[in-house]
Amino acid sequence: MEDKKNYTAIGKYLPMSPSKVRPVANLVRGKDYVEALAILAAVPNKGARLIKKVMVSAGENAKYLNKHLDDDSLVISELKVDDGPRMKRVWPRSHGRRDILLKRMCHITVSVQEKVVK
Repeated sequence: MEDKKNYTAIGKYLPMSPSKVRPVANLVRGKDYVEALAILAAVPNKGARLIKKVMVSAGENAKYLNKHLDDDSLVISELKVDDGPRMKRVWPRSHGRRDILLKRMCHITVSVQEKVVK
């Protein structure tokens, strides 16, 4: 039995909260590569654009490293959305007080592999 290789792309320090990106990631996790790209093209969220960029990069990595692969033979094997660092900004408030504004970032990891032919 031949072991299938994962081809990975990582998007780091993307300026969006992971809690906003994860529902979009759940839509395409485990789907075919072409079908996942079609779903992400139809979703109007910023998170969909970020995931699509990383997913296209993973697909191109796979096609570059393994010349006999094409888009139809790939499947999304792993899709993770992790917390990144948080930039802290200050909001001035009345009476000399302040509030802290957290600008959240996320890291997106996409792995694709060749489909298992039955």
